Amino acid sequence: MKVLLVDDHPLFMEGLQNLLGAMGIEVVGAAKNGLEAFEKAGTLRPDVILMDVRMPGCNGLEATRLIKAKFPDIRIVMLTASEADEDLFEAVKSGASGYLLKNLNAGELFGMLEALKQGEAPLSPGLAARVLKEFNRGEILGKEQEEDQILTERQMEVLSLVAQGKTYKEVAESLYVTERTVKYHMGKILEKLHMRNRAQVIAYASHMGLVDM
Repeated sequence: MKVLLVDDHPLFMEGLQNLLGAMGIEVVGAAKNGLEAFEKAGTLRPDVILMDVRMPGCNGLEATRLIKAKFPDIRIVMLTASEADEDLFEAVKSGASGYLLKNLNAGELFGMLEALKQGEAPLSPGLAARVLKEFNRGEILGKEQEEDQILTERQMEVLSLVAQGKTYKEVAESLYVTERTVKYHMGKILEKLHMRNRAQVIAYASHMGLVDM
């Protein structure tokens, strides 16, 4: 796992780099604000970016939108002191794969990064429930859920199987449908839930209890 660190506190970043190195995780670079992170994401092409939310100039949320728009395969995990709901929900909407608070210990951080490698969405304790609550209320989508946003029974089956890590071909075989049909349902799921990628779908399914974290 190649990691890019983004934080405007040099002492914290130096300590984090040493910690990750001791864990056997390669830190390929560091940036002190969102714009620098965007530039280094293009040149260094990290697998994961650990990014603070509140930084001068271009903050972490703005940078996440920029980076995910151009490099959708790069996973971004917010690592921040901010527990504000607006930062958490905006990070999820912007395409972040996880949201961690800086008060976690080294073992918890390593465990979260290992979970990320397995396709899970790392969230500090207590945050998952808040995300789920907002999904259910529709506020994280920017408006109240309408009738046509409710998933059909078939779409829920597809969502559950995809969240378990199955390929579209395996999902098709399990449901006795074509792979093209599975892709169609996934497209409708993304559309109805206003999500951008498979990672967000897996995170949503995990918090809904459709797959074990």
